[in-house]
Amino acid sequence: MAKVSKNPASGTQGNTVSYDAPYGQAEREKAVSANPRSNAQVRVRSSLSRFAARWRILSDQQRATWITSAQGVHSEPRLGQSGRLTGCQLFIKINCTLALTGEPPTDVPTEPPSFGTNPVGALTITNDDGEIALKLSVPRAPSQYVLVLGTAPCSAGIAVPRRFVILGALPAAVARVSDVTDLYTARYGVPPVGSRIFIRTIQVASGWEDFSKDTTAVVPKA
Repeated sequence: MAKVSKNPASGTQGNTVSYDAPYGQAEREKAVSANPRSNAQVRVRSSLSRFAARWRILSDQQRATWITSAQGVHSEPRLGQSGRLTGCQLFIKINCTLALTGEPPTDVPTEPPSFGTNPVGALTITNDDGEIALKLSVPRAPSQYVLVLGTAPCSAGIAVPRRFVILGALPAAVARVSDVTDLYTARYGVPPVGSRIFIRTIQVASGWEDFSKDTTAVVPKA
């Protein structure tokens, strides 16, 4: 990683990836994925392709409705900036989220829901003689579908997470605790002792996402 001084940038440019680091703009060499066609990547690309094609066969009136609905919707902030979504972007975003939660697609914009407070609390990691478990506090039952995302194990000194990957739906809580060990290890394997894990939860309803909520913990020694 190298800190740079130039106009803000984000994303890939040739063999260089620009991103916003904790202490300013940074660049790194583009890494080539060892498995560029993982199951998760294939599912996401399939959804994007499918709904982009579906957008093209909507009627002009249907597309106009989505364009109108998108006027007050903005993208996730990057580098402190956010832009208004197009009707096509909102259509694909809503339908990809519906597909993720196992719901049927829609050709009509859904109403943005009123989300309550995300009930998922802090992450706790235990190490019982080498048996590592990741659990989230859930003081009350969620009223919405909750997505769980996570980062790969990183240095305990990292304060700002870089990349979250969707792990799956929040498992039902038992005694106000949701065990996300299987979700996490299915994607990243058993995390090493001393590494830091970031978990993010997002409430989802009708294809819309609530603000994300992050929690973190370090894998302890046995």
